Formats: sequence, structure tokens, C-alpha cells
Amino acid sequence: MSENLTFAIIKPDAFKSEHSGSIIKMIEKAEFKLLEMKLVSLTKEKASEFYKIHKEKPFYDRLCDYMSSGPIIVMKLSKNNAIEDFRKLIGSTNPQDAAKGTIRNLFATSIEANAIHGSDSNENAVIESDFFFNT
Repeated sequence: MSENLTFAIIKPDAFKSEHSGSIIKMIEKAEFKLLEMKLVSLTKEKASEFYKIHKEKPFYDRLCDYMSSGPIIVMKLSKNNAIEDFRKLIGSTNPQDAAKGTIRNLFATSIEANAIHGSDSNENAVIESDFFFNT
């Protein structure tokens, strides 16, 4: 079933700008089934733990600060070909490069404040989902 799962986060910028409902509607319209969802406020420590894979990268501290700056919505989703289809739905990390009509094209304001996270592999979808839903 892991090939049919993905994990998503509506990031603090999109939540604060009241785009969560529109983003969730887009996800449902794209025929993703919402398996689990919750509102979370990450501490800096929890954000650091979640993003530990990026610890050596120059953006790590900024990312952890940003992701702990306000509420987020985490979601476990299912659909055939979930990872690839969700990556198409959300668009490129840089919203200037995101295809017209994608979530990031519509709601992101910068590379860092890019509205939404989506898992990049089946393995990461399971790891990321477990971090929020199996603790």
C-alpha cells in the first residue's frame, strides 16, 4: 500500500493566509483520499527532528524556524500513483517555476514560503506519516 500513500503539510504561510481550505479542496478534487489529518504546532525541537535529514544544509536553521513559526496541517493521503500525482499537483519548489494552476503557483510566495510539502518517495511518505500519526 505504500506506493499509494503520500504525506503532505500545509505550511505556516498558507495556514496564516487562510488558504488551507482551498488547498484541501484541490487535493480532494484531484481524487486523493484523506486518511488522516490534524492541526499541529511544531516546537523548534520537533521541527529539527523532522528535518534532521537537512541538518548539514545551509537552510536548515531557517527551515526549522519557519516550520515552527505557526500552525501547520499534516495529512496522510492515498491514491494510485500518489507520490507522482501529488508532486504534479503541488508544482515546483520555486513557485516562479511551478506550472499554472498548481498549489504552489496559486498560493506560494517564495521558495521557502512555498505553501505545501509533499513526500518525494514512497519510503519518505511512510517515515513522514509515522512521525506525525504514530507517536
